[in-house]
Order: sequence, then structure tokens, then C-alpha cells
Amino acid sequence: MRRTRFDEHPCPIARTADLLGDWWTPLVLRELLLGQQRFADIQERLGINRSVLTQRLRRLEAEGIVERRRYLERPPRDAYVPTAKGEALWDVLSVMWAYGDAWLSEEPAAVDIYDKRSGEPIRPVVIDATTGRPLDPATTRRRAARAQETA
Repeated sequence: MRRTRFDEHPCPIARTADLLGDWWTPLVLRELLLGQQRFADIQERLGINRSVLTQRLRRLEAEGIVERRRYLERPPRDAYVPTAKGEALWDVLSVMWAYGDAWLSEEPAAVDIYDKRSGEPIRPVVIDATTGRPLDPATTRRRAARAQETA
């Protein structure tokens, strides 16, 4: 069965779901963003099939989310390094982490995320960059985007 593609859908949520919509891609991104860069290390940590990991990394590379950097010539070996576009997905993954920990498990997570400097646990939230207030669906609405004005 073929899945429906949303990569050209006008809704940003649909386009992001298209990118992150299979169960392996967010986990591959988690490993990349937490410092794993080598194929074998990612494969071992996730227990993922080589061909599936290859497909996910190729898609992330094609989307400009990771870039390959050669670290060994013989045999050829590449590291996968998140770009700025890839690093921006940390916000999405950290909120998924917090949601899953709070709502999808009766047991606390086996792994915490914490601040490297202070060692304190991190509790991700999404805030409005303009006001600094947490987002709330009760006070949020949508409207058609304004067309870009030309000079």
C-alpha cells in the first residue's frame, strides 16, 4: 500500500508530517541531534535495517537536513552531520519527547534530557517568540497568510 504524500501540501503541519511521518525518521534524527554521526553507530543504537537507515539518511540529505562528510577514504566512510535546518527540528523532537513522557507511558522515560551546563532536567515547551508565553490552543487561531508585498 502506497502512502499519501503531503510534501507539497499548503499546510506546514502536513509537510512536516510528510517528512517525519514514518516511525524511523524521528528516531534517526534524535540520534543525529544527540551526537551520533556514523552510520554503524546509528544502526546499532536503533537496531534498524541497513537499507531502511540508508533510505532515511538519503531523504534527510536530499531535504537539506543532514550533510555527508567523508571521514575515512579507505574504505569510504561518511559522517552525517545535521545542518541548521536539521538542528531546527530539535524543537519538534524535544516537544515530542516531553509529550510521550507525560502522556504515552505509565513509567518515567528510561532516559532524560538535561542541560549540559547545569545538569538540570529540561522540560520542553513551545512558546510564542514575540510574547514569550506558552502556546495555548484556546487563544490561538488561524487565518489566511498575508500575501508578500512587493516594493
